[in-house]
Amino acid sequence: MDDDLYEKGMKIRREVLGDAYVDRALAKSGPFNDPLQELVTTYCWGWNWGRDGLPRRDRSLINLAMIAVLNRSHELKAHIRGALNNGLTREEIGEVLLQVGIYGGIPAAVDSFRLADEAFAEIDAEAE
Repeated sequence: MDDDLYEKGMKIRREVLGDAYVDRALAKSGPFNDPLQELVTTYCWGWNWGRDGLPRRDRSLINLAMIAVLNRSHELKAHIRGALNNGLTREEIGEVLLQVGIYGGIPAAVDSFRLADEAFAEIDAEAE
């Protein structure tokens, strides 16, 4: 494992998703899942998100659309939080999910809007 890339990835991962989310993910890990956590942190967050080619806001837009089409509910809720942290508004997130409906299918958009509502409610509850 590339320790520098891992540390870079951990920094970005925490900035985008928040310490609480990352801490929960790492706490749930163990000998079986530790290699996956290393892979995700090093290559997803360090190598990919750490590249200069796109700003984080744009990466969030792309992730929301792809994850919504793939119907990965847990990841979508996490990346909705990340998108807000990266400067997207709730309205812009809604626009992404409407576009998902056109290009990825209405069922994907329906599920994604439901999950976005849940994510927003959780975020609002934490802020109170």
